Amino acid sequence: MGSAVERTDEHVREYLIYRGFTSTLKQLDSEIKVDKEKGFRVDKIIEQLQQFIQNFDLFGLKEYWLYLDRRLFCRLEDVYRSTVNKLRTSLYRYYIINTIQVTSRNLEKTQEFFQKQALELQGQAEWRDWFILPFMPAPEQNPAFSPYFSRQWADTFLVSLHNFLSVLFQCMHILIFDAEVQKTTGLTEENEQLRQMLFALQTESRDQRDGDEMVHHKLPAYVQNMDRLGDTELDLVSSQRATSTTTTPSRNFFFTLLPQGRRTPGKPAQITAGSSPSQVDEQFGSDLLFVKCFDVTMLCILCYTPEKKGETGEADSPAETFSDLPDSCSKTCGGGTEGGGLSPEQPFIKLSQEEYGEHHSSIMHCRVDCSGRRVASLDVDGVIKVWSFNPIIQTKATIMSKSPLLSLEWATKPDRLLLLGSGVGTVRLYDTEAKKNLYEMNIDETHPRILSLACSPSGSSFVCSAAALSRSGSVESVSRLPIPISGQLLLWDTKTVKQQLQFSLEPEPVAINCTAFNHNGNLLVTGAADGVIRLFDMQRYESAMSWRAHDGEVYSVEFSYDENTVFSIGEDGKVIQWNIHRCGVKQSEQALAQDATGPFVLSGYSGYKQVQVPRGRLFAFDSEGQHVLTCSSSGGLIYRLTNGVPALESVLSLGGHKAPVVTVDWCSAVDCGTCLTASMDGKIKLSTLLAQKP
Repeated sequence: MGSAVERTDEHVREYLIYRGFTSTLKQLDSEIKVDKEKGFRVDKIIEQLQQFIQNFDLFGLKEYWLYLDRRLFCRLEDVYRSTVNKLRTSLYRYYIINTIQVTSRNLEKTQEFFQKQALELQGQAEWRDWFILPFMPAPEQNPAFSPYFSRQWADTFLVSLHNFLSVLFQCMHILIFDAEVQKTTGLTEENEQLRQMLFALQTESRDQRDGDEMVHHKLPAYVQNMDRLGDTELDLVSSQRATSTTTTPSRNFFFTLLPQGRRTPGKPAQITAGSSPSQVDEQFGSDLLFVKCFDVTMLCILCYTPEKKGETGEADSPAETFSDLPDSCSKTCGGGTEGGGLSPEQPFIKLSQEEYGEHHSSIMHCRVDCSGRRVASLDVDGVIKVWSFNPIIQTKATIMSKSPLLSLEWATKPDRLLLLGSGVGTVRLYDTEAKKNLYEMNIDETHPRILSLACSPSGSSFVCSAAALSRSGSVESVSRLPIPISGQLLLWDTKTVKQQLQFSLEPEPVAINCTAFNHNGNLLVTGAADGVIRLFDMQRYESAMSWRAHDGEVYSVEFSYDENTVFSIGEDGKVIQWNIHRCGVKQSEQALAQDATGPFVLSGYSGYKQVQVPRGRLFAFDSEGQHVLTCSSSGGLIYRLTNGVPALESVLSLGGHKAPVVTVDWCSAVDCGTCLTASMDGKIKLSTLLAQKP
């Protein structure tokens, strides 16, 4: 529907330009800018509703919904009025939750809502318990209201509203250019079939008249058994042409949840992953697809009226009907490594994917703080963005640095502090709420590159990896040298801002690329440029064991969920699981593609090529340690950890990126986690996942 309106607007503009009606063209553009229907583009309508909510414009929100009701919803049959009312109720609740979350317990806007809406809502049973909300000290902890404060509820509500509007526009037939094109094409195909049938009949009749031997013309099945002038085959031809001619929809995550493809008479719906949302109207005809929204869980269920079968009018059974849920929904919910159908073993449902695009160069680091409320991202230009993503993506602070920055890490206590490592031998402690530097520590002039930072879980100290300049004298060097760069591993006290000790690195001082603590801070694991993994006892401050892990540098290292093993990714392109109780013993090993391990390459025009050495986290585990998120050329890849061969089993591709992903992170809540994937074009994707409990 939206594409048809856009094409109409373009044709009108071309006509006005051709005729020289410039004043009319300007007036048209001004009218389009204030168009409340947003050119029937669902994403723009959702964006307008969210803007009213974010600005606490209750009057504007009510007026806009009333306009949609008068313009669109009134065209629906009465049976769908309850669905519209449920969506309106959920929209108001979304507004109330936003007033509580964003205004930090300033309940002025919340009380204003109930004062203005009291007459309308006090007689409705679903609002009876909500009038106590402004007077509760912590409503997000109340079992009756806690589901509404989760990001899962907000995402599923927006998906449901988007699906409802999308299918509504498809079924309204305000502009039906696509349908007219398909109708004309179908008539042409039907005429051709009739001509072939007529030719065959004429030939058969002439042969019978002449008394010659009967010539059997082998006719297609659709001609021999045609009782409705080839309608069935015509539908098949139309669906094939529609699949090849319709344009591919944008990658907005709402569109991917729409049902796609065609449903031929007498057969279950066969949905293809390449179908476009415009085919919803072809598949379901005049039957309206609606979204049923549940009050608490708000799970998005796509339902439709079953078609009749054959001449008897026998309807599909309920089990068969619901088994024909569109594959597009399964694709968005994370079916298979390439977004295929949802299988019973599928561990996650992909609810949404959003983008943070405030960076203008390649990302080096992207980390979520311990509370899961803030994200810090660093690009190669030395720009750091501190931002939040719940309930909306919002930049909290921007840090500009004159000197190059190479590493960052969130402090654990308090979690508002950020450690920033530079390329000139300094580490800064930055307060993200006060937006100022608290301390700047000079590490070592002979080892100016701060490659890695790790804060202990207690928050009392942090580990700092300092390395000398590369042989070329630059801060960063892509080329790999046979002789590892010299480095130091230092322990600093966070409170006194003083160095406590320097760890001994055997057999020689070497640059440490990555560091990670276990859950209580008693163990520290490091990966170095010489390919050696070292495990330190943080109670004795000495190396407990070390072993040669990779051919080349170790890029990323993490403890497993049970902390009995360590996972590492190295320059040799392998991910290896090591048993920390038996020095140097591999528990599993698997080779990964170069786009998962680096160095990462981004090619451009005229032979331009950008190469980036891995600096950030290359893999991250979910909350239960059963799945791991890795980098790829087009988005994050989620694997299931197995005990057999192969060690990693691919279960979900997040996608969404046009440039190689260079660092990842996984923020896990109870059942809903957020995967962060950052790429070389400066884009960061937030993919919200819902865990499927067995």
